[in-house]
Amino acid sequence: MSRNSIALAITGASGVAYGLRLLECLINAGEEVHLMISKAGQMVIDMETELKISGTPQEMQKQLSSRYHAKENQLHVWGKEQWHSPVASGSGAPRAMVVCPCTSAFLAATANGSSNDLMERAADVAIKEQRKLILVHRETPLSAIHLENALKLARLGVTILPANPGFYQNPKTLDDIVDFVVARILDHLDVEHTLVPRWGGR
Repeated sequence: MSRNSIALAITGASGVAYGLRLLECLINAGEEVHLMISKAGQMVIDMETELKISGTPQEMQKQLSSRYHAKENQLHVWGKEQWHSPVASGSGAPRAMVVCPCTSAFLAATANGSSNDLMERAADVAIKEQRKLILVHRETPLSAIHLENALKLARLGVTILPANPGFYQNPKTLDDIVDFVVARILDHLDVEHTLVPRWGGR
């Protein structure tokens, strides 16, 4: 694994289209991706898309690699207890991690340093190694607990990037709305894209 890779975690929040589109864009950009999908995340994929994700991590890796035309060894899919994954250790930590979409439960676990599964451990590693960590929180309304957890993480340098699309680009389709949020994530990852026009660039 290259330490220049990116970790992507998909939790059980609604808005899984953001995570799948981000995965597609990262692969198209030539990035090496370490993907983790929670059981709840798999359920939401089944509910919100036509994609059926199931089986072992190896089977999911094969399915998603084919779907998004990943090159050999470009996409790695890990289960929640595969502690030998490079993302579980500071010595193999990727350059950045994105949780997209991010549940309030994952936000809370990260704010409190929990490492109950590989996804939580990867986020904990990102913070302790001072790597970029982006949480695409998908929740509304926000309670004081959510806000306090987000503030705690923001003060540690974590990027809290809620899935709040803008509309000044006059979106015509749902894909346009999804791309707006994904474009902001890619900007923070320093990954080039042409998903949406730049402000003032018309």
